[in-house]
Amino acid sequence: MNDNGISVSVEELTKRFGDFTAVDGISFAARRGEVFGFLGPNGAGKSTTIRILCGLLEPTSGRATVAGLDVATQPEAIRQRIGYMSQKFSLYNDLRVMENLKFFAGLYSVPAAELAQRTAWAVHMAGLEGRENAMTRSLAVGWKQRLALGCAVLHRPPIVFLDEPTSGVDPVSRRQFWELIHQMSGEGVTVFVTTHYMDEAEYCNRLVLIDRGRIVAMGTPTELKRGSMRGQLLLVECEPLGPGLEALRGAPGVEDAAVFGRALHAVVADARAAAGPIRDALAAKKVAVSRVEAIPPTLEDVFVALTTSRGAKEAPRP
Repeated sequence: MNDNGISVSVEELTKRFGDFTAVDGISFAARRGEVFGFLGPNGAGKSTTIRILCGLLEPTSGRATVAGLDVATQPEAIRQRIGYMSQKFSLYNDLRVMENLKFFAGLYSVPAAELAQRTAWAVHMAGLEGRENAMTRSLAVGWKQRLALGCAVLHRPPIVFLDEPTSGVDPVSRRQFWELIHQMSGEGVTVFVTTHYMDEAEYCNRLVLIDRGRIVAMGTPTELKRGSMRGQLLLVECEPLGPGLEALRGAPGVEDAAVFGRALHAVVADARAAAGPIRDALAAKKVAVSRVEAIPPTLEDVFVALTTSRGAKEAPRP
């Protein structure tokens, strides 16, 4: 850990696989006790970055330190100072709950004198009291993920990397998992989380939005929603959605539009002035409109706006 409270520092980090650039010159820093989110779609470069930071991949260029240790020259030392939970379930289904905990305690060199206390703590944290002898394969996905988190932090690391930790987990279990994350953060642990769930990103103290290997924005959820979108946002409920989206994109004053659930979101310069022309444009295409109203942007709106803008700038000219 650096004296300035920085747990993870990344400077111009790049990773190439042949001609493909998975991570493209990114820079950021995460502080002690921070829940630091790495947000982006599948294939954006999140997992590659986290594997570099965990000492599992060598960077092509750039520099990164974790707990003050260099990822390129000190990967073994880094692995002793971190916890890591992969996006794929990493425990052994044919072992019992307690057997998995003891196995990972051995991997992390938990002292024998502390084994009972550490495993009991992990069982309590995961809410698995009374299930210590249950076969791991019999647990629901949410319980398995909580057990995997317990195994990853048995050695009480100061930094924990969670790669898509709630993928495939039901909403209730996801919320409970995030409660555990904030509990660790409150104890001074830096929690580095990758996710493609935009609603989950709201739980992070700060976020990096990454797309196609590059950082497109960074800040708190509030900062990103306030400062990363140009214009205002309109919710448009209409039927059918396909023709509605086509009509909306050609409507006066609409800078961008996208499907969100069963409705459309439109980015406009002035929500009040644009509402009437939007209704008229949709009616002209025989699209039935039930509601048009101004709404605050979500992180998903921000991400769509930023990546759409970037794509337009990078598109080759005809």
